[in-house]
Amino acid sequence: MSRPTRVSDLSRRDREEVTRIDKAPLAPLPPPLDDPAALPAFSSLSDQARERYDGALDGTIALNLPVPSGPDEERTLVARFLAGLDKLFERENNWMFLEPLVLTMEHCAKCQTCSEACHVFEAAGGEDIYRPTFRAEILRRLYFKHVRTGGLLAAWHHGDITVNWPLVARLAELSYRCNLCRRCAQACPLGADNGLVTHELRKLFSQEMGIAPKELHDNGSMLQLRAGSSTGMTPAVVRDNVEFIDEDIGEKTGLEVKTPWDVEGADVLLVHNAGEIMAWPENPGAFAVILNAAGISWTMSSELAGYDSINYGLWYDDAQFARVAIRHAEAARRLKVKKIVLGECGHAHKALMVVADRVLSGDLDIPRESCLTLFRDIVASGRLKLDPSRNDFPVTLHDPCNVVRLMGVVEPQREILRAICPQFREMAPRGVDNYCCGGGSGFAIMSGHNFRDWRLQVAGRKKVEQVLEAFADCLDPSIPKYICAPCSNCKGQFRDALEYFGLWRDHRILYGGLAELIVNAMTDVKPGFIEWEWH
Repeated sequence: MSRPTRVSDLSRRDREEVTRIDKAPLAPLPPPLDDPAALPAFSSLSDQARERYDGALDGTIALNLPVPSGPDEERTLVARFLAGLDKLFERENNWMFLEPLVLTMEHCAKCQTCSEACHVFEAAGGEDIYRPTFRAEILRRLYFKHVRTGGLLAAWHHGDITVNWPLVARLAELSYRCNLCRRCAQACPLGADNGLVTHELRKLFSQEMGIAPKELHDNGSMLQLRAGSSTGMTPAVVRDNVEFIDEDIGEKTGLEVKTPWDVEGADVLLVHNAGEIMAWPENPGAFAVILNAAGISWTMSSELAGYDSINYGLWYDDAQFARVAIRHAEAARRLKVKKIVLGECGHAHKALMVVADRVLSGDLDIPRESCLTLFRDIVASGRLKLDPSRNDFPVTLHDPCNVVRLMGVVEPQREILRAICPQFREMAPRGVDNYCCGGGSGFAIMSGHNFRDWRLQVAGRKKVEQVLEAFADCLDPSIPKYICAPCSNCKGQFRDALEYFGLWRDHRILYGGLAELIVNAMTDVKPGFIEWEWH
């Protein structure tokens, strides 16, 4: 048996991986994926990637860190890291998150309750570097050595650490082996938040060193601030796409479907994740059907960034987060709407309904509501004529972490599903104890090198297990099955996981949103709104 990985291993000067996840005994999956030999092979990094990029950690790469040119550049990078470390613990530089971060640094019983709650640690067969306490322990030693400057006594009491470029590079990669689901924080008996540790490390690397995944920064928040959407869709393109969606949904439902744009004084400004408009157009189409049928006064905004709730800065960079959040609020303010309603996107809920409270004030502090509670109120009011028999197929519910565990929105979606889906069954565990889909914190859009294998085989493993157990009695491909996933990023992860493991092809497990199930049950709509085909 190999020895446990130690913090000191990350400071090794060689460029060999600390561990190799492609060699690890991953946690077993239930039938029909119970034969490890039949699962997709975990791809190895190419020799070119190993030579070109630094951060040798576990045999996969998320960040594409170039190898420094020599000792001088290494020293410069380490100095920038330490300067950023100081800023993490300065009120003027980190007033948003300083108090819970210091609490987490100074109070940890090392009981490993958080490790038992971590889906990544469990899926990886108990690999030490994936313990929530592992990266927290690195930051804690750095905090007591370089911020609190406790000298030899602190090193003796809290553990010493060698700060060099290999440590910094490996720690950067390690900060992208966590979904930020915060299941660990919920489990901690002392209130420490090791998910926050991951977020703060990512922030340090981005804001102080310019290190961030290209998918989140260049192709994410920067593109959104320039073009209006992280998908690259400009306002004109979005309006053209939505007009096409309205026409298509009108043909499918037999109803006249019209999305209102830029209506001043509307009760509701609806903001979607723009990924829905591109990848899952039936979802924004279903929203239009529901809101129109319910007589809601609503609009969408064609203003730059006003039509896309994505805010990737939430995961890695507070400055980028604030820039996007303010854009969203400004669009609502100019339209003088009564409230913002967020579509089916979990991280958008956290960004605009929770974290944005720290940056939005005055006339930018516009009321915000989840579409899940709005849908619950519409269904409960009887304004829609619904026939549950139209949804008489097995349905299970995935709980998006940022909506359910963070915000406590647990029952509204369930009230709807119990009313309109006769074969609704829960995953276990459910609600605030759910497991992340594996695509959280930006992973759903990250697939460089062999990171897709890691995302699906490790980060997404517990969710695949939950899905298979929920449908264990009906895996026969003659029975269509539906994962209700009211979150765009989660749907992206389910799309990839179901294809990767052959669960649509061999067992007819489909995924989709909550809005589609509501429309599928509406008696004013042509039967068969949900199409049992692959997206």
